[in-house]
Amino acid sequence: MPRPAEQNRRLRDARREKILSAALRLFAGQGLAATRISDIAHAAGMSQGLLYHYWPSKEAIFTDLIRHAFATLNAAVRALDQSPLPPGDKLRLATGKLLQGLSDHPDAGFYHLLIAQATASKAIPAAARSIIDKENQLPYRVIGRIIKAGQRDGSLLAGNPAQMAVTFWAVIKGLAIHQAAHGKFKPPKADILMRIFFADPTPSAEISGVREIRKRQRNSVLSSNCD
Repeated sequence: MPRPAEQNRRLRDARREKILSAALRLFAGQGLAATRISDIAHAAGMSQGLLYHYWPSKEAIFTDLIRHAFATLNAAVRALDQSPLPPGDKLRLATGKLLQGLSDHPDAGFYHLLIAQATASKAIPAAARSIIDKENQLPYRVIGRIIKAGQRDGSLLAGNPAQMAVTFWAVIKGLAIHQAAHGKFKPPKADILMRIFFADPTPSAEISGVREIRKRQRNSVLSSNCD
């Protein structure tokens, strides 16, 4: 009896995910050149013939991994950029989500490692290079804009916003590569990273409350002096 169309779709999607996950770890661990299509098929638990129903070559799989990595990251970055949150809250949200992603998703570190290797490599498919050249700088620009806005409202420390954005992503990527190299780990608390950037590491809502209390205290002192 034939399988229903929906069941077939779920099966195809599951196989695609298995192929991508297996290829991701192989590419990140040993590079594109040293990875054979038979290695990917074996790691995914299927025949080469079945794998070729989904991708025509290892280069096509590699390019789709790069495309998926940037599509996912940059969609989140654009949403963060358009959020009405104050700059400090945006930076905290981004840090928390990125660190939580490393904790919750075993493949997250391998994606960061793959992008780092591919960005530095000259021996990758032209289509993958084109994606990297087009998409690679957006996360840095957005975090730089958030930092600049936070400096204007006084919540973030002074400094070159572009250099501080590089520092932000260098820490995140370093932790991601650590995860890929050493397996699942408990990421540090976001507050540790926030101390690099914040004039006051207290969350924004608490800052507002503290400032209001201090203002009332100052007004009380002034009133007492006037009496």
